Amino acid sequence: MTSEGESEDEGEGARGPWWRDAVCYEIHPRSFADSDGDGIGDLPGATDRLPYVRDLGVDAVWLTPFYPSPLADAGYDIADHTDVAPDLGTLADFDAFAARAHALGLKVLVDLVPNHTSDAHSWFREALAAPAGSAARDRYLFRPGRGVRGEEPPNDWRSAFGGPAWTRTGDGEWYMHLHAPEQPDLDWHHPEVVADFERILRFWLDHGVDGFRVDVAHALFKHPALPDAGPGQHEDPARNHLMPYYDREELHPLYRSWHTLLADHPAGPPGAAPPGERLLVAEAAVFDPARLARYVRPDEMGQSFNFAFLECPWQPAAIRAVVEESVAAMTAVGAPVTWVLSSHDAVRPVTRYGGGPAGARRARAAALLMLALPGTAYVYQGEELGLPQVELADDRLRDPVWRRSGGTERGRDGCRVPLPWEGGQPPYGFSSAAPTDCWFPQPEGWAGLTADAERGDPASTLELYRAALRLRRSGSPRAVADGGALRLLSPPGASYLAFDRGDGLVCAVNFGPDPLPLSDAFETTEVVLASGPSTDGGRLPADTAVWLRR
Repeated sequence: MTSEGESEDEGEGARGPWWRDAVCYEIHPRSFADSDGDGIGDLPGATDRLPYVRDLGVDAVWLTPFYPSPLADAGYDIADHTDVAPDLGTLADFDAFAARAHALGLKVLVDLVPNHTSDAHSWFREALAAPAGSAARDRYLFRPGRGVRGEEPPNDWRSAFGGPAWTRTGDGEWYMHLHAPEQPDLDWHHPEVVADFERILRFWLDHGVDGFRVDVAHALFKHPALPDAGPGQHEDPARNHLMPYYDREELHPLYRSWHTLLADHPAGPPGAAPPGERLLVAEAAVFDPARLARYVRPDEMGQSFNFAFLECPWQPAAIRAVVEESVAAMTAVGAPVTWVLSSHDAVRPVTRYGGGPAGARRARAAALLMLALPGTAYVYQGEELGLPQVELADDRLRDPVWRRSGGTERGRDGCRVPLPWEGGQPPYGFSSAAPTDCWFPQPEGWAGLTADAERGDPASTLELYRAALRLRRSGSPRAVADGGALRLLSPPGASYLAFDRGDGLVCAVNFGPDPLPLSDAFETTEVVLASGPSTDGGRLPADTAVWLRR
């Protein structure tokens, strides 16, 4: 990244793999589209709605888990990593989804969940049936307890969902789970675990998958001695890498081996990405930019989610720091920054940025900021509609965070409410089931937020996303992908953030409270796209973003 006034040789530069400047759309299948009227979204429903995703202007889709699961954690507790949950369809339905996506020009990513399995997985059932100390338990982390009778957990590790990270079995041993008790952690020092996930990767490549989002990519390996972690666990993300179960060095040889596997595995079905074009994405909760960049060195993964950006407050200095540090760290290893505003795990931006009209304005401005930044971006279903977080009734909450926190934390279900497609009442075209029979109930008052209502309305959030993605795709590929071309135009301490991404397109975001005169700041008022009214005497209102042509 350069400062105003510096120049840089653009060169010819190849665009590189498709994923270096891609925008990916996240589909949470059970809440996307229901084809059979049971109130649960499924793969055939998602296949039917793929033209909507294509028309949005993205490059790829990411499916969150659709595998067989008891659903203790929204499908991230997987009982069989190479099959499809019966309520979501069949393996043939997945093949049809992938084929349709490829025919529409969309790549397909799926979740790989290697840190843990479901407690219903055949390996764990075998482990529980075997006596303490048996080889069947070695694939997981079983240990004797502390105390005179082993009545205390083996160490002080805490679950990310609340409570201890250990559960005692009937024979007195304990097993570890960094998440829910129904999600026992695998022991990644065990060769059978390593070999099985290589099998899983090859299986889905053969079924047309173009890449994998690796869940909890920072936590697979734990310190072999399982030492106490001390106080403050899961409280300060900046200290995650200091925990004996996060961000360990053993991860990187594993990811290099997966990089090689994806590069060497034979070509899949027609339309699938060829060897050398496949993608690994790290869901790594690592907030130090330099440490995060290690996951995307040239021989490891291609992308790593930038959670520092997602969790950054609506403040110009904080967002500027995240942008500068992220671009510098990723440029140093030749990787794109991967920007995210929301996901199935995060409070929706409209609500996170304050709710109501102010939250909606800021979410729209943040969208233009994200899509102008160099690198890659992820859009979570409904983000493009401007959906707010939903406050669900206590008896409809499913998230294990709600239960394990003793009802003090509501969890993530409010961002997983089914999409509104059309009509004036729930279920808004999501399903033919009764609203009360749907996976999660939708609120009244969403008639104006349906995809059908927003389509063609130039003031809608949907059309803002479509316009931004269309302009992004027509811009310079190098400028979109390469953080080194970014030039900051706003001075430190300013109440706005502005940058030239390298092709003459300027993005400016006014964090307020006073209107920003565009001509004084940028010597231009040629507006290409704005997140809200922006031409009041050439002044940019508060909580508004604009793309300008210099």
